[in-house]
Amino acid sequence: MRSYKNIRNLEDLQAKKIELKVEYTLKQTMLKADAKNFIHQFTLGSLIKKYATPSNLFKVDDKLNLSGTAMSLLLPMFLNKTLFSGAGFLTKAAVGLVSGKVGKSLDAEHLSAIFNSVKGFFSKKKEKKDKKFVDYGIPPDSETY
Repeated sequence: MRSYKNIRNLEDLQAKKIELKVEYTLKQTMLKADAKNFIHQFTLGSLIKKYATPSNLFKVDDKLNLSGTAMSLLLPMFLNKTLFSGAGFLTKAAVGLVSGKVGKSLDAEHLSAIFNSVKGFFSKKKEKKDKKFVDYGIPPDSETY
């Protein structure tokens, strides 16, 4: 409970009112910031960043080889639907067998390296070249200067 015994006149009351309003707005902004941080912890992106790191995937992948199993199933379907969509039955079967074997050999370390190289390829910053001063040969004492 707050004590308001030191308020003796109208000026003290106005000062206390302003002080309480400042305290109220400060607590309000702090509460909003804390709520945003709390909610941000449980968004899909932050959960993926926290739990789906390559080191965590390596731990799970060493035991179960989930990435290899998933790639051995998904890679043949992806290749047959995209690159070999117009191919015949024998070609699709051969692609399925080969890509299934390749997919089993891929683990989380290989997948993260491939992802990082593709991400690095697209996120290269283009260097801007500085425009140099071009001298057109106009003498300083001419009329166009």
